[in-house]
Amino acid sequence: MIRAILLSLLLASLPAWAAQKAHAIARLSNLEGKGVGTADFAAVNRGVLVTLDLHDLPPGPHGVHLHVSGNCDAKTGFTAAGPILSLKPGKLHGYLAEGGPQSGDLPNQWADEQGRLHASMVTNQFTLGNGKTSIFDRDGIAIILDQRGDDYRTQPLGNAGARIACGVVMRTVGPKPRKKKHP
Repeated sequence: MIRAILLSLLLASLPAWAAQKAHAIARLSNLEGKGVGTADFAAVNRGVLVTLDLHDLPPGPHGVHLHVSGNCDAKTGFTAAGPILSLKPGKLHGYLAEGGPQSGDLPNQWADEQGRLHASMVTNQFTLGNGKTSIFDRDGIAIILDQRGDDYRTQPLGNAGARIACGVVMRTVGPKPRKKKHP
């Protein structure tokens, strides 16, 4: 009986081991250096699930973007993170812009009256793996929350106001190795 229970527990945990997909996390801080929560990135079938769990924000809509450099220097107002990530040359910022969106454009999210923001979104504009569509390169990537909602049109940042929170995205589980082709 005990063996059967142990065997069933072992078998139940095998899919979890086998299903380990690429994963990353960012711990966001505001301009004063105070932590305001996390952004979780998990590889899912055909995309990346981004889950925000933030607090102590101004209530209302906020633009959310990935920026090209993993540099969250508050002294620069987080501008050291550079422009919004664009993995495909020639793309413009914004879901409503002709020729958009860029890879780092994410949908606006809303903080409630207590300044809490809990949201999830799926995107296929980037990956957590390796290669041309990966967000992991030599200088990293930052996720930035803007002062107000993005209008999805205005170049280059959607008229979303100042950058109010920033976090460097850090890989916690790498991609599975590619299968070797046999001759």
